Amino acid sequence: MKFNTLLKRIARGNTTNLAGGCAFSQSPKAELVSILLTAMLGDQFYRSGDATAARVKQLVAATEDKAFVAKAAIYARTRAGMRSVSHLVAAELARGVKGAPWTKRFYRGVVHRPDDVLEILACYLAAYARPIPNALKKGLGAALAEFDEYQLAKYRRDTAELKLVDAVNLLHPPHSEPLRKLMRGDLAPAATWETKLTQAGARGENEEEVAELKSAAWEELIASRKLGYFALLRNLRNILEQAPQCVDAALAMLVDERLIAKSLVLPFRYLTALEAVQSSKLPRASDVLPALSEAVDKSLANVPAFDGRTLIALDGSGSMNGRPLAIGSLFAAVLAKANVGATVMVFSNDADFVALNRRDSTLTLTREIARHAPGGGTNFHAIFQRTTCAYDRIVILSDMQGWMGHQAPTDTFAAYKQRTGCDPHVFSFDLAGYGTLQFPERNVYCLAGFSDKAFQTMRFLEEDKHALVHEIEAIEL
Repeated sequence: MKFNTLLKRIARGNTTNLAGGCAFSQSPKAELVSILLTAMLGDQFYRSGDATAARVKQLVAATEDKAFVAKAAIYARTRAGMRSVSHLVAAELARGVKGAPWTKRFYRGVVHRPDDVLEILACYLAAYARPIPNALKKGLGAALAEFDEYQLAKYRRDTAELKLVDAVNLLHPPHSEPLRKLMRGDLAPAATWETKLTQAGARGENEEEVAELKSAAWEELIASRKLGYFALLRNLRNILEQAPQCVDAALAMLVDERLIAKSLVLPFRYLTALEAVQSSKLPRASDVLPALSEAVDKSLANVPAFDGRTLIALDGSGSMNGRPLAIGSLFAAVLAKANVGATVMVFSNDADFVALNRRDSTLTLTREIARHAPGGGTNFHAIFQRTTCAYDRIVILSDMQGWMGHQAPTDTFAAYKQRTGCDPHVFSFDLAGYGTLQFPERNVYCLAGFSDKAFQTMRFLEEDKHALVHEIEAIEL
């Protein structure tokens, strides 16, 4: 064997990514975890939602360890807040696993809300029709039997193709008084914010009366804490406009650590709320920014503070526009604030360092970092070509679709290490789940996801490079 040829082959990677560039494939388990923690089954820059769903099905079928697949789905739904992709995996497992002793417990474990039952069941029926496997019936039925009247009323979905009543008829869950009331039609309407606001609009005889009733409805919802945390985020602008007397109480809910932890709200949702509030130009809108920043900091409280110097390299190329750039900028900001010896870089065709004032709020830093994203191509080589300092670790936040430079950046990285005399840890943070890496998996710590759980895992990765997979494997079925 000619070893120069071998080196050339390594630099070229062992696969081609969706952008047409050299890349490295992931192990099936790592790719499954990556896609489960990033995919919302909507269209992405390089892949349609249907293609993503097809890839999920392929990975579920190809992974021999179906118990690991089940644990990954539970992790994605209950710890990382990912919904649609966990529903798809649950439906696929119902088709592909027969007779395993853990299946009933899996379906009970992957259900977080009553509508999870509806979505998993609808997904299975749409793909495979009836009969419904016994494990799916028993597991989803057991989950339904544990919900209370309010939860069942909130998610009864009377106008949907598959209603909660239909699910009870199909699954035959264990009897419970809330389910009996559901089937008799005796459940009182859930006092959701949608219901309250709709009733207020219907009862008012003129615009002034409607405004008063809506203001009172918001006041009642917030005072009784019957407004869900995600609904609170979505309606901050409405509360500012329609019930300004409730702003202080609403912001107290916003920064409540217990509500934040229970909500499973993904961190980028705070950016959406911020944009809606700031565009309103309403009185007291400026009061919301500090509260939103405090809520973000609490939702990402497990960001590790590393010793030594850290380089945070954010992909600012065109394919990152939208959610990947939003979450990447946010993660870069919180990492920079948590680590005094951190430097932030944004790369695309080339790479530039971003000067930050760490006394600014998290969300202000996030927007400043995102502002430096130029679009254009994806050149991973630029990270190491523009870096002259020796770092202890390098965190790369990207969709991993590098294509510039004709080769994967392994040689450029090796040259950087030789030039600076350092041997940094590399965290490869996948923000899209497309399934490829820019470094061989054995040389990097692979991370994925949009939640704070990824930061918890970073604490252990320098000791155990497969910490994320091991954390999922530790879930009990």
